[in-house]
Amino acid sequence: MAITIKGFIESSLIEWEGHIVSILFLPHCNLRCPYCHATHLVKRPNELESIPLEVVVRRITQNESWLDGVVITGGEPTFHEQIDLLIKIFKNKGLKVRIDTNGTNPARLEDLIQRELIDCVAMDIKAPLREEKYRIAAGASCNLSDIEKSIKLIMESGIEYEFRTTVCPTFLDESDIVEIAQSIAGAERYILQTFRPNNCLDSKMLNVEPYSEDEMKDFAVGARKFIRNCYIRGEEMKALSCNW
Repeated sequence: MAITIKGFIESSLIEWEGHIVSILFLPHCNLRCPYCHATHLVKRPNELESIPLEVVVRRITQNESWLDGVVITGGEPTFHEQIDLLIKIFKNKGLKVRIDTNGTNPARLEDLIQRELIDCVAMDIKAPLREEKYRIAAGASCNLSDIEKSIKLIMESGIEYEFRTTVCPTFLDESDIVEIAQSIAGAERYILQTFRPNNCLDSKMLNVEPYSEDEMKDFAVGARKFIRNCYIRGEEMKALSCNW
């Protein structure tokens, strides 16, 4: 199979709420978000050692009695031509599969959903759905109609999903978060991720001061006018534990 795996975490309790999962990292992305932490996966994947698929499958097989699923992330997984074959390996073992995506490839996303190959989608929304605003935050031009198609497709899919936004002060403020939330009003879940100035794709981001905890909480309050389940990354686990 012509899919290159550049990172593998055998087990995680926090990547997919309520699940114990393995995480696979695939290289390459069509966007260049300045604050992205996956610098090597996006810009210099050849500098990372490839992990043989058989090694990954063997380790997951050894652990499948207590694993719930697999998260496939990147990079942008949907542009790998044989992603469906990779997913089938894990689905055939009775494991759930989540795909992380930037939403720029709705045709592949629709195919995976219609074929019931994925159980969950986590989609990043970079900025309000305005051309120039999105281009700056994403570090590259993309077709906003594709982003909108992916949002609609995900919300109507019937599978588990979440939308998420990394809140970087250089690109987004409170009004932007409210605008994003309004564009996905009624969504199942919206996660706000605090920007961290570490290992960023654009080195200038290393000097950007993140929003404070209180500021992030205010952003979440504004977003909850349109999406009840809006959390700052990490808070959703607290919410789940309160419901157990």
